[in-house]
Amino acid sequence: MSVTTIAPDVKAAILAEALPYIRKFHGKTIVVKYGGNAMTEEHLKQGFARDVVLLKLVGMNVVVVHGGGPQIEHLLTRVGKKGVFVQGMRVTDAETMELVEMVLGGQVNKDVVNLINQAGGKAVGLTGKDGGLIRAKKLRLPNKDNPGDLIDVGQVGDITAIDPSLIGLLDSGAFIPVIAPIGVGTDGETYNINADVVAGKIAEVLKAEKLVLLTNTPGVLDKAGRLLTGITPKEIDDMVADGTLSGGMLPKIGSALDAARSGVKSVHIIDGRAEHALLLEILTDHGVGTMIRGH
Repeated sequence: MSVTTIAPDVKAAILAEALPYIRKFHGKTIVVKYGGNAMTEEHLKQGFARDVVLLKLVGMNVVVVHGGGPQIEHLLTRVGKKGVFVQGMRVTDAETMELVEMVLGGQVNKDVVNLINQAGGKAVGLTGKDGGLIRAKKLRLPNKDNPGDLIDVGQVGDITAIDPSLIGLLDSGAFIPVIAPIGVGTDGETYNINADVVAGKIAEVLKAEKLVLLTNTPGVLDKAGRLLTGITPKEIDDMVADGTLSGGMLPKIGSALDAARSGVKSVHIIDGRAEHALLLEILTDHGVGTMIRGH
């Protein structure tokens, strides 16, 4: 069904339904992690950009953090390198880091900025290097099989500090910050950081009203594949322990939990393959994913 075939009274009802949400979230910060299909399929890309611009125009401070997994894989394949993952994190040697920075900070970041600007917004692209936005150190992963052992995954970063002053400056000037998940160490070393983790930490530091993670799944699913629309941090802990949640979902769930426990009012894991998923989740009674309510 296209918008033109919807009866005028139904359109009016939809707009009226959005009003209390617009009022409630006016002036509040919404951090959106943008990735997956929403980032690679043309009609979803356009829809995402329009959604972001609309939320900004009705008075919300939207901050976009993007990933770029498929684009990184594509370039690595072209140069004959194979991507390796440990516990959902990309193993990043010096050469891979160079390519990752090229893709995330250059190609993908500028594509997202361009999309939002084409849709009528004023987007500005940043990496964690700009204004000392994301400070990081080398991440060492605990080895599940040998708890005392730490796994070196190369130039993968663990966030040590976030300086949100640049984001605040952009927000106040009606700009939309678009952030690539690259951090910088004390020695100037560049680090690749999981985009879900960056989005979660930025949401915490900004004391965001909402953190919205766009994914390639309907949300958090139970063992039978059913969507869980509302869950508590405790229920998530149990699902990680029994293996219901694993792989690439782990960094996503980890950052969602941290954010929910650290002052972000609610975290939404939603299906980026659904058209206008962002608007449906934020401005209507009908959500399209899993919501984890903060403390």
